[in-house]
Amino acid sequence: MTRVQQIGVAIGLAIVAMLTILRADDPGIFKLIRGVTFDEYQRLVPRTFEPMPVRVIDIDEASLREFGQWPWPRDRMALLVDRLSAMGASAIAFDILFAEPDRLSPRNVVSEVAGVDPSLAEKLPDNDEIFARSIAEKPVVLGFGLSNEGHYRPPVKAGFAFTGESPVSAPPYLGASTPLRPQLEANAAGLGHISLNPGNPSPVVRAVPLFLTDGEQLYPNLAIEALRVAQGASTYVLSGAPDRAGIMTSAKIGDFVVPLTAVGELWLYVSPDRAERYISARQVLAAEGASPEVAAAVNGSIVFVGTSAAGLQDIRVTALGENVPGVSLHAQAVEQILSGHFLSRPDWADGLEILVIAVLGCLLVVVTTFVSPAVALICGLLATAMALLASWLSFLYAGLLFDPLAPIVSGSIIHFAATSFKILVIDRERRAVRRAFGHYLSPSLLHRIEHTRDALRLGGDDRELTVMFVDVRNFTEISERLAPTDVVAFLNTLLDALSRHVVANEGTLDKFIGDSIMAFWNAPIDVADHQTKAVRAALAMRETLAELNAGDAFGFGPGQEVGIGIGIHTGLACVGNMGAKTRFNYSAVGDAVNVAARLESCCKEVGFDILISDSTARSVRGMALIEAGAIPLKGKSSRTQILAVVGDERVAGSAEFSALVVTHQQLMQALFAHSKNTRKLIGAAKLRAAGVIDGLAEFYQRLSGRTDHFREPNDRFENSAAD
Repeated sequence: MTRVQQIGVAIGLAIVAMLTILRADDPGIFKLIRGVTFDEYQRLVPRTFEPMPVRVIDIDEASLREFGQWPWPRDRMALLVDRLSAMGASAIAFDILFAEPDRLSPRNVVSEVAGVDPSLAEKLPDNDEIFARSIAEKPVVLGFGLSNEGHYRPPVKAGFAFTGESPVSAPPYLGASTPLRPQLEANAAGLGHISLNPGNPSPVVRAVPLFLTDGEQLYPNLAIEALRVAQGASTYVLSGAPDRAGIMTSAKIGDFVVPLTAVGELWLYVSPDRAERYISARQVLAAEGASPEVAAAVNGSIVFVGTSAAGLQDIRVTALGENVPGVSLHAQAVEQILSGHFLSRPDWADGLEILVIAVLGCLLVVVTTFVSPAVALICGLLATAMALLASWLSFLYAGLLFDPLAPIVSGSIIHFAATSFKILVIDRERRAVRRAFGHYLSPSLLHRIEHTRDALRLGGDDRELTVMFVDVRNFTEISERLAPTDVVAFLNTLLDALSRHVVANEGTLDKFIGDSIMAFWNAPIDVADHQTKAVRAALAMRETLAELNAGDAFGFGPGQEVGIGIGIHTGLACVGNMGAKTRFNYSAVGDAVNVAARLESCCKEVGFDILISDSTARSVRGMALIEAGAIPLKGKSSRTQILAVVGDERVAGSAEFSALVVTHQQLMQALFAHSKNTRKLIGAAKLRAAGVIDGLAEFYQRLSGRTDHFREPNDRFENSAAD
């Protein structure tokens, strides 16, 4: 394992540890996401609505229109109980609070009228007493609510038996409740709390606490109390953990066993809201009596009395996203118990999800660090698919609720972090390799290799190139008087300084051949005006060398200057990858390369440092160029017209150079005509050249020995002369 891989694994494992600890802490956002996930499962496969002996007597808008606004007088509630009981309801549960005296009771109304004899009020009926007599000896369950004031707790109408350790401390805490009217509380067959999600800020009701506790006594909710009363059962049998107090696992209510969460909640597995579940209260209270259909629906059913009227504000949101009356959720809880279709989130689910995050995270760190990104991505996608599939199948076939998103999100974060680190490392290494190869290849060639799929295949293309050769003058003499290490230092200093101008002018450095540089333009990418850019690079090399000599950069001492020769030619060449399949160079071959090399060699004979061919000169505009004759080159059947590069556009526009050009043209004509005036003109040209550039003095000095170079360029010449 490399050092970088060790760092990557360490960082990845640290992220795994943080995410594992975060999941163990289980912040609110995790709970919210988990709840939304389970909601989506129910929306995909809701509990099927089945006809059950459970009905909701709905105090709906139609009932309020017929019998008046809420609250109704309790003698009407007594009539409702009498009729439901007569129809054969197995239990009648009120999702309504009866905490205050009935203000519509005749006794209460008269007692508030000034001047009425109190004894008369005592003779009038009391609706609370009527309602209390009505529910006596009937299977009526009244609801109580939670209160933030006082210390009142209702009596418990059922007994409790436990298996395992005591679960009394497991459910949500009941601090106080709303007191019921004493006679109603005493005569009711059962009492149950009506709170659906106490202490839960979510508007969606996903789980209902079947019990509350004050630390010593358990209090059932309205739904299971109605189920108990309907069966005539007297005791709840609660199962706790075998070795730990304060945990619930299940509750036995008569003949039904209900799986619970550790805090005594029932996960609601809801069905779509259906009209068949509801019976309007006005149908039961109709003056002519209830219809046979209503009587048949109530007979043998557990009946919940509540309201769907919007003004009474008892509307809740289910996991299916439906807005339903709160009373219907009590009814659905009983339906779910009767159907046996439960959802369960085992106590060990949290531990399993934490373990999955830790194990999956460690595996992803290892995979992402040691294999390719593509394989790591496939592994991550497979892990995601497996987590989703396992969670979905557990819900579909076993009703088990396992959170797939926490492991998936954590795994995605881990994979992203590990991949990002790897990419950063790869990018750093790539930049290091690019810098290293930048010493050998031009940026354009590196760009081509990086972005062209077949850039590293063997072969080449024919294209027009401008080729440059640069060579150090008297290198053999220099190397003889230097130690080998000093020779290397000298070459590194010189070639580094000169080669920068090739790259700066969009050229490609082909190779260093001892003390020589080969470069070319217009490959691997097209370079506009490549002839001029090559000439500019040559002029920049001349200036750089002058600065190096002036500053004694080579340490040779005063007067020991280094010279170079530069040859430039434009022509057709084959450029591409050349060599073996396992090792090759990007280079150029062809006649254009040979001509450029020969031109560089001619610099010694011509006595000037920069020579270009006429094919290059034809495309160069504005530079200070002068004719240098037609030179026979080895391997060429005709002479090659060459020109000396005196300077750039600034030099070309100077008066001194203009005067030199006039004298130089006269000299060229004299040489061509073999005039006796040649020597005089050479002297005049040397004088003119002194005001332009120092290097031209030697150029003109050697003209008298090169008169044969100023014959017609296309004349044939002897092979011996070419040699």
